[in-house]
Amino acid sequence: MEETMKNIDRSLSRLDIDAKESDDILAALASLGDEDAFERLFIRHRKRIGHLIGRFFAAPEAVEDIAQEVFTKMFFALPGYKPDPEASFAAWLSRISINACYDRLRRDRRRPEDPIGSIAEHEVARLHARINNASARADAESDVISRDLASKLLANLRPEDRIVLALLEIDDMPVAEIARLTGWSKAKVKVRAHRARASLRRILSRYV
Repeated sequence: MEETMKNIDRSLSRLDIDAKESDDILAALASLGDEDAFERLFIRHRKRIGHLIGRFFAAPEAVEDIAQEVFTKMFFALPGYKPDPEASFAAWLSRISINACYDRLRRDRRRPEDPIGSIAEHEVARLHARINNASARADAESDVISRDLASKLLANLRPEDRIVLALLEIDDMPVAEIARLTGWSKAKVKVRAHRARASLRRILSRYV
């Protein structure tokens, strides 16, 4: 009977945590070896992290591989995680993700596959159409093609340039937030963005 009451107490305690569970509470529990808390963090953040990684890698296998790497790094980094009133757990995890993407982009750049060469003629035509008629309403197919073309164009940039342009232009992220995620100063983010736009214009000049 006494053991049963203890089990009930533990269950009630868990329910209380679940009712108000924050990322910081789960992170503290997971850092102590609570597998359920780690799984909850994983479930809560996996889609967002997958979406973030997908900004830089189109192949589902690459996204899955890097996501596994991110959550593995999160697991080992949890004992050192300290709640910060100015930065959420989600921001902390996003920074791990950005660093993982950056590392993979640098590795991939050492064995480039000339992605610009994979742009087909019909994609170039689409690019011309969108530039010459920017106010035209795009249908769903055009939107998908445009995102794919943007990924191919961005793939030609240096990893730092690709990171900053994707976050700044595609995700419309503030400079201050990019600085927090990358660990760069705001000034460096602005300078990098300026250089990245210049590089992208040079690439576009080959087609327009």
